[in-house]
Amino acid sequence: MTVRVMTAARSVLPALTLGRMSPARAAGLVGIAVIAALTVAGPDLVGHDPARQNLRAILVPPGTGAHILGTDHLGRDLAARILGGAQLTLALAALAVGTAAAFGVSLGIVAGWRGGWTDRALGAFADGVLALPGLLLVMLLAAIRPDSWWTLYIGLSLTLWVEFFRVARQRARVLTAGEAVQAAELLGLGRWHVIRRHLWPDLAQQVLTLAAFGGATVVTALATLGFISVGLRPPTPEWGVMMSELLPSWRTAPWAIAAPIGALAATVLCLRLVAGEETDT
Repeated sequence: MTVRVMTAARSVLPALTLGRMSPARAAGLVGIAVIAALTVAGPDLVGHDPARQNLRAILVPPGTGAHILGTDHLGRDLAARILGGAQLTLALAALAVGTAAAFGVSLGIVAGWRGGWTDRALGAFADGVLALPGLLLVMLLAAIRPDSWWTLYIGLSLTLWVEFFRVARQRARVLTAGEAVQAAELLGLGRWHVIRRHLWPDLAQQVLTLAAFGGATVVTALATLGFISVGLRPPTPEWGVMMSELLPSWRTAPWAIAAPIGALAATVLCLRLVAGEETDT
């Protein structure tokens, strides 16, 4: 088991070596690491409850007292709500992207390897999913069961898996027709060996790139749905919900709405930097 883990790690680690990355991708990874650390610490880092209201301290400016980023229109600490929103958003993004990657890559390998009617059936299924705009699909599911974390997770996963499927299918077609895979099959090494030693090392970089793009898509979509009151709803500390709540106060307290906008922009920017290049130079 240890040998297998080390082998799998060696197939992925070259894509994550800072020395082999462009400065932009390295900066993106560092930014994601900082955001992840702050997210893990959560609201406890600032010592405030993100749901606690204080009507005597409404729209307090940043740096006033113990409020690093100030307070919102209900006196809730903005830093605590930003960190609470990060926990919710990034957890959903990681789960949705992970599910979509596992599902899409698995089906793509099956379709590319077996070909024939299996490939045609799975390809038609993927095309059918693409025919419906992703955000519209999520909105339809959210309308059926509003303010549901799991509904958003299912909808976002369904919109993301197709890209993983198409990349895995295309690479599986090429690699399974190659001499290395055919030789492995003749030696009776089994399909799992072929996937672990030939397919996955070839797919790893592309899957990581798609995962970064997918993460940025989930973060943006979740904020968009929250802003238009289709996704999660108040008092949930979600960035899009916070923007919607603070929009009426943008003239008197522009720094308040700037907090969730800045958190969203920084997260999406870092993910885009990580996914910005197909291969490192």
